[in-house]
Amino acid sequence: MGDIATGITLAELSQRFGLELRGDPSLQIHGVATLASAGSGQLAFLANPRYRSQLSDTSAAAVVLRAEDADAASMPVLVARDPYATFAKISALFETREAHPPGIHASAVIATDAVVDPSAHIGAFVSVGARSRIDAGAVIGPGCVIGEDCIVGAGCELVARVTLVTRVRLGSNVRIHPGAVLGAAGFGLAMDAGHWLNIPQLGGVVVGDDCEIGANTTIDRGALDDTVLEEDVRLDNQIQIGHNVRIGAHTALAGCVAVAGSTRIGRDCLIGGAAGLVGHIELCDKVTVTAMTLVTHSIREPGEYSSGTPMMENRQWRRSAARFRQLDALARKVQGQDKENT
Repeated sequence: MGDIATGITLAELSQRFGLELRGDPSLQIHGVATLASAGSGQLAFLANPRYRSQLSDTSAAAVVLRAEDADAASMPVLVARDPYATFAKISALFETREAHPPGIHASAVIATDAVVDPSAHIGAFVSVGARSRIDAGAVIGPGCVIGEDCIVGAGCELVARVTLVTRVRLGSNVRIHPGAVLGAAGFGLAMDAGHWLNIPQLGGVVVGDDCEIGANTTIDRGALDDTVLEEDVRLDNQIQIGHNVRIGAHTALAGCVAVAGSTRIGRDCLIGGAAGLVGHIELCDKVTVTAMTLVTHSIREPGEYSSGTPMMENRQWRRSAARFRQLDALARKVQGQDKENT
């Protein structure tokens, strides 16, 4: 593989990712961009047919695309079955990350019975609580707080200001972005004589290998059992996961989703932005929930589910809302007519 700083040839990309190359194999690629913004020496991609018209105007040096789009391109191409995923892999070659040398910053506070692997990086103003463990190659960024009885697995990265409150166990290669809080007390309450009682939250949070958790996302610890994310779960920013939720492997949740306690989400699910899931329901594997949908009952069959009304001009929406209020009376009238006709 060539030196990324000086470029990488199309031949090298083709060989590394198993792609069909049509064009000059010696062409050097120095970066990646969209079709609209790409310039000389940059690689772009075409995954959505709606952008096919941009092929004729792009200044990209080369394009990753499907075989059926290759004849429409006037520049060298790399043919892929999934251009979007392939472009993501190639883009990773050009991502630069700051090196994190092993060691503990002088300002960090480590409990005497905590265990930190010598190859881990502990940044400035980090706190690691009693009986917690930081495994090999983990990176704990500045301002992070690791509470009591936590485990940070090998190769994890807590970018900055991440809080693991208590009894949080991360698998290997988990990445958590700034401001996320895992292991806070779940919203468990009981009413007694007109006053709320907090129910002790005695469980923890278990996060599987290769998960990624977005900025300012919160995952509550379980009341008795654990809140669980299986392997390769992806959570966007500002998501709320309630206590005792279980999310299946390879499922992804977009920003501002709220999942109430004791909900179970299956494997390979996609939950759109700002969707809400009430508590104590189950979603089977391979369910897609579109943005801003309210899920009020269990979903037993794979498929795509939606609720709510799409945007429309305000006056039209007001008329539709008024008619919606009349639906019950209209339904009763229709039922009455059906009875008269039978």
